[in-house]
Amino acid sequence: MNDVMIRLIFLSHAATTLYMTGLIWFVQVVHYPLLGSIGNAEFSAYEQRHMSLTTWVVAPPMLVEAAGALLLFWFRPASVATWQVWAGVILLAIIWLSTALLQVPCHDTLSKGFDAEVHHRLVTTNWVRTIAWNLRGLLVLWMVWVTWKVN
Repeated sequence: MNDVMIRLIFLSHAATTLYMTGLIWFVQVVHYPLLGSIGNAEFSAYEQRHMSLTTWVVAPPMLVEAAGALLLFWFRPASVATWQVWAGVILLAIIWLSTALLQVPCHDTLSKGFDAEVHHRLVTTNWVRTIAWNLRGLLVLWMVWVTWKVN
């Protein structure tokens, strides 16, 4: 694969990781806590619409991020070590597992009506993704720094 393609894979991976790192902070600090402020009568419809619209904002970058993370095993700048790729993929696995096993079930329950305990669990367990994406963001910035410094 030529150098241009390697750079495109690397930069799209970095961009989507940093996008998701910023987005998860918004979700953790603003969006999820405010879900508790929706009136009970409107909550179910709001949550169902929220889940539908959020998919359009998070699914494409998450898929590009995952594809880029895996492609880096074969196509990466010479300055990026294999252990860095592994660390990124492990963090991504934690994020995806947390999403599937913790956050999605909370959203599914909340789509039937507000439940304070489930809302609290959603906000609390989302710290797993927030921390993992921040670690990924730092890792990606380090990879970019080392790659930029070398070239």
